[in-house]
Amino acid sequence: MKRQVLAGIALAAAGALALVGCSSAEKPANSGDDAKFTIGINQFVQHGALDAATAGFKKAFEDADIDVTFEEKNANGEQATAVTIAQGFASKKPDLVLAVATPSAQATAQALADVPVLFTAVTDAEEAKLVETNAKPGGNVTGTSDLAPIDKQLELIQQIVPDAKSVGIVYASGEVNSQVQVDAAIDAAKPLGIEIVSKTVTTPNDIQQATESLGDVDAIYVPTDNMVVAGIAALVQVAEAKQIPVIGAESGTVDGGAVATVGIDYFKLGYQTGEMAIRILKDGDDPADMSVEVAKEHAYVVNPGAAERMGVELPKSILDQADIVE
Repeated sequence: MKRQVLAGIALAAAGALALVGCSSAEKPANSGDDAKFTIGINQFVQHGALDAATAGFKKAFEDADIDVTFEEKNANGEQATAVTIAQGFASKKPDLVLAVATPSAQATAQALADVPVLFTAVTDAEEAKLVETNAKPGGNVTGTSDLAPIDKQLELIQQIVPDAKSVGIVYASGEVNSQVQVDAAIDAAKPLGIEIVSKTVTTPNDIQQATESLGDVDAIYVPTDNMVVAGIAALVQVAEAKQIPVIGAESGTVDGGAVATVGIDYFKLGYQTGEMAIRILKDGDDPADMSVEVAKEHAYVVNPGAAERMGVELPKSILDQADIVE
């Protein structure tokens, strides 16, 4: 089946955020059937996956026929801008704020203590100090995690590269959620007899050199790392030249030139976040008691053209059930 390109970042945590002082958000005063809402959106950077998450969030409100005015802001990858946007929403006090990606979520959570804050495209909300626990956030912040099924991703690598013994990962050293994914990949790879070789970058300009320095690994895995996903073209260029297949953690990376993924559909993840927001605004649910949710479903997405350029053949068993990027 053909697939619309939804397409396919990093940042240092600006420091641990104190949860002390965060409180459950107040129920909106206008939560009746004819209520109108204002929602702020603090998106960290523009790229396919985050754009899709934002679009999915808005679609949930459209499908529920809820009157909402969205005020969208983009930090363009700058932590300081994400903080400024969050402070602006704090002064305006919208009914709810959506934060897209970890740096924006951290900035928004820090600035708004009495307005519901929903996040999406955050891998580990506990590690990012956004919630007390994923099961019971405890404050005014909750949302959806884009934690990829890393065990399934490694199994996918073994299906495409049966003799794979080493997998390379390039990630931003300052993105806490990327480190979480690398650690998880190392743990998941051990029983499979796979060695994880990792290199870090601090700017997009480092991606090409870091990819080259991975050496002759059998495959490259791209986690949901904002900087690397946004700069995926540089990584893919090296991989094609060295005939190393690239597997992504999400579909946007496949749109950007990776061979395949079994992972997150960010539009659906954003839609799921929108449904959580509606429960808060319309039903009065308390973010403090709403567990951080993970994606309800995963899907194969493959890029046959990329597979050919990287010198691998996609198994029919995967092609038969996958969305195809053309």
